[in-house]
Amino acid sequence: MAEVELSWRDESLGARIRVALWLRDEVKEGGVFSKASIREAIKGAEQVDRRMRDLRPAGWVILTYRDKPSLQPDQLYLEKIGRPVWEPEHRAAGLRQISAKTRRYVYERDGHMCRRCGAAAGERYADDPGSRARLTLGHVNPHKSGGGNNAEDLITECARCNETVKHLTGVQMTKAQVWDRMKELPLQGKRHLLAWMKADFRPLSPAEKAWGLYRQLPAAAREELEGDLEKLMKS
Repeated sequence: MAEVELSWRDESLGARIRVALWLRDEVKEGGVFSKASIREAIKGAEQVDRRMRDLRPAGWVILTYRDKPSLQPDQLYLEKIGRPVWEPEHRAAGLRQISAKTRRYVYERDGHMCRRCGAAAGERYADDPGSRARLTLGHVNPHKSGGGNNAEDLITECARCNETVKHLTGVQMTKAQVWDRMKELPLQGKRHLLAWMKADFRPLSPAEKAWGLYRQLPAAAREELEGDLEKLMKS
């Protein structure tokens, strides 16, 4: 009996498998695509962007404009098709499960803020006001093979930092550029920074912790809290 060829149009398949099949059949190695085109093709599936990123640990090489300067910011490049995750023996390839309990603990431990850039959930980026931070979990050492899924192995990151750290590119600042920024800090700022370096941790102030907790709430709750705080300050 002939084996049935799987199709990315089959909605009974998981989103990760459908994305992989779509890349294989519609984009092919060396092809350029966009996240919008994936969402348009795989309609109704949850977190299609994340399912695409889940292919990278399985050997799929998908580059962004940070990796390949010829690309536009909204374009991606399929450099290499990795393991065939649509086949039963490869479906778990690259997947590392993080329990809901661990996920909650790490977010709370890190104040619901990106430990790399300090952005809170839904906060606008200062250098890109049109984009808002979306928090995810990354590994403390993303380049270490076989990284674990225990809380001590994980760190809260915004999606932008998560991508940049995993795929270091030419847009990363040089040591000299970072040093120039450090030298410009006032004396107290230099002291704080040195203490953070030695501890490899930036402690959050009570206001920053409250900000991180506030940002992870739904919009309606945030609006109510803003009004409550305004009333409290006026009383």
